[in-house]
Amino acid sequence: MDGWNYFNYFTEIEEYFWKKRGAHLLVSPLDWAIMEAWHKAGVPLEAALKGIDRAFESYQRSRRGAAKPLKNLAYCTDAVLEAAEEQQEAAAGSAPKTAPATASEAFSRDELKSYFARNVVHLNRAAEESFERQLKIAGGLTEIAESLKSCGQFLDAPGALDLEDLERRLTILDERIQALLTCHAPGELMLKIRREVDGQLAMYRRKMRAEQLAMVEKQYVQKRLLEEFGIPRLSLFYLS
Repeated sequence: MDGWNYFNYFTEIEEYFWKKRGAHLLVSPLDWAIMEAWHKAGVPLEAALKGIDRAFESYQRSRRGAAKPLKNLAYCTDAVLEAAEEQQEAAAGSAPKTAPATASEAFSRDELKSYFARNVVHLNRAAEESFERQLKIAGGLTEIAESLKSCGQFLDAPGALDLEDLERRLTILDERIQALLTCHAPGELMLKIRREVDGQLAMYRRKMRAEQLAMVEKQYVQKRLLEEFGIPRLSLFYLS
């Protein structure tokens, strides 16, 4: 992605996919895992949208396309990665782009304060609900909530707001949450989620590249763990 204009990366892809399908449907956990995998892999927004276009064109030419609509983003994965590779190759031989808009234009401080406050509430609630069953998770979430509160001090500092550095801090907290849940979530819950992802990806395993498949599986497990414990993502990419 170019610069910080694309904090709405997921929303743009989600809405574009709805538009192509011609129906406003809830995005599945698998679709979210795929979008997050693209984001983690550095797939530009333009490449993601171009790949979705190509995937729909290919699907509509197929026999299945005449019978039923394309249901999820998994079918688009190869086309999106190809579009990203093409864009990267084209950029390698082109002149540098003009500097993107500064990060400070993306959100107001009031929006960020509200976002942080909501997430602190969610983290503390999840900690309380986990206290009796998973003491280590409860303690870890309480610490992370305090760390998130401390990030709020940067919003009151004078001068320009460095959203890029703030995003780094939030990413670290997100990673701490994922490590905490992966390490201490009950074995039966992990088994349940693994079975889910295997079932969701069964028909796409031959079509997806090994590295992409591994990333989607990881993102799916992480998303489902967050859902099970009622924990939000903290990154600014999820501010809505």
